[in-house]
Amino acid sequence: MAIREILVVPHPALKQVSQPVEKVDDELRALMDDMLETMYAAPGIGLAAIQIGVPKRVIVMDLAREGEEKQPRYFVNPEILWASDDTAPYEEGCLSVPEYYDEVERPARVKLRYLNYQGEQVEEDAEGLFAVCIQHEMDHLEGVLFIDHLSRLKREQAIKKVKKHAKAA
Repeated sequence: MAIREILVVPHPALKQVSQPVEKVDDELRALMDDMLETMYAAPGIGLAAIQIGVPKRVIVMDLAREGEEKQPRYFVNPEILWASDDTAPYEEGCLSVPEYYDEVERPARVKLRYLNYQGEQVEEDAEGLFAVCIQHEMDHLEGVLFIDHLSRLKREQAIKKVKKHAKAA
């Protein structure tokens, strides 16, 4: 396992659409292990493969609260089968947009299908933080960042803040 570099806006790869994975094998599991280690080190609760420069439809996530036992989740080729009409606002952040948070409105509940770490197909309902996080990470697979859901002014402010933060680091 290895900690990988997380790409930060305005890196062009973050706007790239990720490609489907053909099969879940040891090579892909090694990628997912690296992604999880990278996410924990950041620290974050979700990470899409494109955020480390790998344009594959792969997401890792762990929504366990601090102090709780880790609960890693793996999503390969995830797709939303259904989204509720009702929406919920949630203040989001992103490892690729460090130090910036803003409210995004998303469907409150979704039903998704994906392959897990073993390559088994799973269908699952998501709500609350899980629904927010899976939609946020799935946006990455389409080359969409959470700031793309904001006004142009807020998006520009976010990018400016990230650049300023990078210079200070």
